[in-house]
Amino acid sequence: MSGHSEAERRGAGFWWTMFVAVVLLVFGMPIAAGGLWLITLGGSWYYLPAGIGLLLAAWFLLQRSINALWVYTVTYAATLAWALWEGGLDGWAQVPRLVAPTVVLILVLTTVPTLRGSVRPFGRALAAATVLAAALGVIGIANQGIEASLAQEAEEPAEVAPATPNAPLAPVLEPTALPAEPSYVALETGADWPAYGGTHRALRYSPLDEITKDNVAGLEKIWEFRTGDLPQDDEPFGNQNTPVKVGDRLYLCSAMNKIFALDAAMGTQFWTFDPEVSTDALGYNASCRGLVYFEDLTAAQGELCATRVVNLTHDARMIALDTETGQLCPDFGNGGIVNLMQGIGDVAPGFYAPTSPPTLVRDVLVVGSQVSDNQERSAPSGVIRGFNAVTGELEWAWDMGRPGQTGLPAEGEVYTEGTPNSWTISSGDDELGLVYIPMGNSAVDYWGGDRSEAENTYSTAVVALDVETGDVAWHYQTVHYDVWDYDLGGQGSLVDFPTPDGPVPAIIMPSKQAQFYILDRATGEPLVNIEERPAPQGGVEPDRISPTQPYVTDFPNLLKPMLTEAQMWGATPLDQLWCRIQFRQAAYEGVYTPPTLDQPWIQFPGYNGGTDWGGIAVDPVNGVLIANYNNMPNYNQLVPREEVDAMGVRSINDPSYDPAAGSGSHGSISPQAESPYGIRVNAGWRVPFTGLLCKQPPYGGIAAIDLNTREFLWDRPFGSARKNGPFGIPSMLPVDIGTPNNGGGVVTASGLFFIAAATDDLFRAVDTETGEELWQVELPAGGQATPMTYEAGGKQIIVINAGGHDFMETPIGDYFIAYALPD
Repeated sequence: MSGHSEAERRGAGFWWTMFVAVVLLVFGMPIAAGGLWLITLGGSWYYLPAGIGLLLAAWFLLQRSINALWVYTVTYAATLAWALWEGGLDGWAQVPRLVAPTVVLILVLTTVPTLRGSVRPFGRALAAATVLAAALGVIGIANQGIEASLAQEAEEPAEVAPATPNAPLAPVLEPTALPAEPSYVALETGADWPAYGGTHRALRYSPLDEITKDNVAGLEKIWEFRTGDLPQDDEPFGNQNTPVKVGDRLYLCSAMNKIFALDAAMGTQFWTFDPEVSTDALGYNASCRGLVYFEDLTAAQGELCATRVVNLTHDARMIALDTETGQLCPDFGNGGIVNLMQGIGDVAPGFYAPTSPPTLVRDVLVVGSQVSDNQERSAPSGVIRGFNAVTGELEWAWDMGRPGQTGLPAEGEVYTEGTPNSWTISSGDDELGLVYIPMGNSAVDYWGGDRSEAENTYSTAVVALDVETGDVAWHYQTVHYDVWDYDLGGQGSLVDFPTPDGPVPAIIMPSKQAQFYILDRATGEPLVNIEERPAPQGGVEPDRISPTQPYVTDFPNLLKPMLTEAQMWGATPLDQLWCRIQFRQAAYEGVYTPPTLDQPWIQFPGYNGGTDWGGIAVDPVNGVLIANYNNMPNYNQLVPREEVDAMGVRSINDPSYDPAAGSGSHGSISPQAESPYGIRVNAGWRVPFTGLLCKQPPYGGIAAIDLNTREFLWDRPFGSARKNGPFGIPSMLPVDIGTPNNGGGVVTASGLFFIAAATDDLFRAVDTETGEELWQVELPAGGQATPMTYEAGGKQIIVINAGGHDFMETPIGDYFIAYALPD
């Protein structure tokens, strides 16, 4: 008899029970210890007793005692009550609270037949069935909660605060009068798509209506074109190109600035031009967002370069090509090329690397550039320059460190170093003769102690320049003393904005703070109420941090409520506990929490919050604004200069620069050389165990706003969980979790909004009235580019660049794909 018992005790059931006991021990010990730590930080009291419950259950399992079941049942019941109390029926909130505990419950139930002191078989089975039914019920509640939370996101728009008086304005200059005989052509959308944003007014709207809500589900791929530009090693590739289309031709550029002319209907190649850019010139992300199309009215019909496309390269050249042949324009600059490094100085390759197209206003090409973030205070200048579109000659330079000087610096001198740059796309008004520049901040993003008065005036501001002279007509600053990298990344859209006194020509400037600054585009006067509200103080610059920040109060914003400890997330309770501890260790007082040295600080929205390079889309007929947005936090900390230097982290311009030390744009620490601090920016605040993000979903959304009523039409999470999951394993779940997203969309007269942007690699068509998704197709790479639409071959065609994005971790590709309805 005893021999039989011994054999049974050492059988498969015994070892399975021991395994389950070890699982409970492995999770119980860190949860109990971490729970005690969290209590000392002022956080939740749940985790310590939960960890003790796991440890006690493990102990009884090791003894093969039925008490293991009862102890864990009590722990689970308490977990369920706590989870519903803290997270309600929000399904995403319950993922880390209930999924893993439910799995553990099932594991414990499987050990019941081997446990001593068990109840009678019938009672034991009944107890197990009862607890299992409860577990399945919890899973059902979680699933329903996910749907409820998504519906709530769609139904509950962000709160709009009461109206208050406008913020003070900057001085205003009279815009330049319209020339009597313009020498430029202002093309429109419809059959064509002549500029990055449709036109340089950047509405991203097309009057085409062949593709409708009723037939969009029938869209098919009609052609695919590949550029051949793909990374060979670990180059930071990706491309966010929006082609331009005029006549029968489509013009696009690759990640390495190769320019192609395609048949717009068939996708076949007419010509290509390779500027032979070295991969050494790649900056933060190898991308060519667009080109400029220009028609020279002074040229004879059929003359070489009477129509031309202009592109900026990573190695800072501006290249003009004949649209028919792809030949360099011999009378533009030096044989078709303008050297944009003139006046910039001798800097490392990739430090000054344009990625966005020039903006054409009248016959002036307005040029800014990307400058690698947080390398050194004496970074290349953020100078904005205007070049003659016909000759390529420099007409003016707006260098805020040299007021009144509009030409090249004297020999041996450079444009003012470290000034705010504009890396994104500007917009322009031909009639007013103004170009609207979305400005970034100074070269050191997270410390501003030596910024000039001009830098503090124009950083993170929309600046209207007179395109004829380069003079500042007006400016409006969206962040005072920006030490959060809240540069204006989106292109401003020019609309006729409805007011009680009638429509007013306006610019809508989206922001990373998820607000829309709507200004009279002739004067800069706000057309919405903007209130200066108190902002958090302290940090390492308590005497310089602005006491207030501007908030738009009578127009919807996409700001989400302050983060709480309960919103920390992950796949398991251990993940969530880790993030809760980090939350409690950090400084956080809401938006504009100042940078800190002695502890991390939470920045929410993070620098990839709100709207980035894709901008917004506006239906001018129905007065509807559509914006996709991010609501991701950053987890940052300043690092003393001596520690940064000791780690060997150097600027890319330093002769001893070593990318292995982590000093690149993707490094764990950026040097911010020539300032007191380096910066550790955790833009994807993740759990180290599973790689999931610390903040509870959703991470991004998409919303439609009625410009006439100033109310949300809808607001919902955007992006599915199909390419996201623990340990980097795609879950393939077709559930809208709301992913990070970059790249905008295009709206059509038929009430459709086309967008990719999210990290699930899907291209979608959305109903502009309801937000309902009507069509989707999987792309072969990430779609972080804004699509475009045009007419060719008797069809409406939609084109998207699937180029991916290095930092967003979407697949890199070289695809341009066109979709249309079948014949």
